[in-house]
Amino acid sequence: MKKVLATSALGLVALGAHAQSSVTLYGIVDAGIGYQSSQTSLGSTSGGRSVVKMVNGVWAGSRFGLKGGEDLGGGTKAIFQLEQGFNSATGAQGVSGLAFNRQAWVGVTNTTYGTLTAGRQYTAYYTLLSPYSPTTWLTGAYGAHPGDIDSLDTVYRTNNSLVYTSPKFYGFTASGSYSFGGVPGSLNAGSTWSAALQYLNGPFGIAAGFQRINNSTPGGGAWGADSATSNNGAQTGVSAINNGYRTAQAQQRVAVTGGYAFNSQWDVSFSYSNVQYIPGVGSAFRHQATFNTAGAVVHFKPLTALDLAAGYSYTRATESNGISSAARYQQFNLSQYYSLSKRTGLYALEAYQRASGQTIGNNGTSIINATASIGDGQNSAPSSSRSQFAAGVGIIHRF
Repeated sequence: MKKVLATSALGLVALGAHAQSSVTLYGIVDAGIGYQSSQTSLGSTSGGRSVVKMVNGVWAGSRFGLKGGEDLGGGTKAIFQLEQGFNSATGAQGVSGLAFNRQAWVGVTNTTYGTLTAGRQYTAYYTLLSPYSPTTWLTGAYGAHPGDIDSLDTVYRTNNSLVYTSPKFYGFTASGSYSFGGVPGSLNAGSTWSAALQYLNGPFGIAAGFQRINNSTPGGGAWGADSATSNNGAQTGVSAINNGYRTAQAQQRVAVTGGYAFNSQWDVSFSYSNVQYIPGVGSAFRHQATFNTAGAVVHFKPLTALDLAAGYSYTRATESNGISSAARYQQFNLSQYYSLSKRTGLYALEAYQRASGQTIGNNGTSIINATASIGDGQNSAPSSSRSQFAAGVGIIHRF
C-alpha cells in the first residue's frame, strides 16, 4: 500500500490554515483456477456439466482505490473513498458502466460525534455484522451462505445513501443507513434502510442488524433499475435459492453474528439470519417466503504463515406458495491460506452443498426441486441437480 501525503502550500499561505490532506492508493489483485461440478445457467435445471476455469477475486475481490482525508481541526476530518472492482482475468470493469462500483463516498468524521458519509457504500447492517461473517475465512465465492441469501458478503452496496456510525461507547457501536430510491412521487419506493448494533469486549464480539430493501416498482414486479441496491439495472444477489422471489415488493433481513477468540491460534464465529421476501400486487408469487440460516466457522492458525478454517451452514425456507416440502440447503466449507509475505499469499478452497425439498421456479409460480448453488460465486451458474462441489486455488497480492 502506497501512501502519499500532500499539503497545499498555496492554501496555507492564502488561508493561514494548518490542515493536512492525505491520499492513499491501494489495491488487490486476485487470480486463480477453479473447478465446479454440474454448472448450468440460472433458471435452468438441465444440461449441467463440470467445468475447470480461471477465477478471479475469490479470496478478496480484485480492486484498486483511493481513500484519504483532510484534518479540519477540533477532532474533525473530511474523508472520502473511491473503489473500482475489476476482473483480473480479463481486465474488465467489475460492473459494466460503473467506474467505482465498489464504493464512492465522501463524508466527515469526529472522534466525539461519529462518522457521516454520503454516496455508494455498504449498509450499516453489513458493516457491523461483517467481522463475524462466514466470508472472513471461507470467502464469499465459496463460503457465503447459499446465494448470499442474508447479505453477509459484499454483494450489496447501496446507491444514494447516507450512513451514520457512532463512536465506540463502553464497547458498543451503533450505525444506521438510508438510501434514497429516487422514484418520483414516493419516498419509500426503491429505498433501502438498515440499522445495527455491535458490542466488542476483548476476545468476544457480537452484532445484530436489520435491513429492508424496497422495490422501486410500487407493489413489486420486475426489480426496478433505480432501486438503491440495483446492480446496473439488475436485482443484486439473485441465485437459484431466491430466483422465484425476485419480483418481491420488499426484502427484509434480520441477523446476528458473533465470535470468540480462545487464543492466538483458535477462534470461532457464528451467525443466524432470517430473510423475508414480501409480495405485493405486482409480484408473481402470492405469499411471503422466509429463509432461516444458521452457520458456524472454526479458524485455526497452527503457524504464523498458515490459516486453516472449516465451516458449516444450514438454510431452511418456509412452506409457502403451494410448497409442501420446504427447501433446505446444507453447505460444508474448508479453506487454507499461506502467507508468502505480508502482502502476498496462496490459497485453496473446497466446498460442497446439498439441497433438498422444493422452491419456486423462475416464473415465480411453478414448484420445482431445489438445486444447489455454493456461496455466491456460483449465483449465475448453479447446479442442475441437488448437489454441487467446487474447489479453487489462487494467488493474491495487496498493494
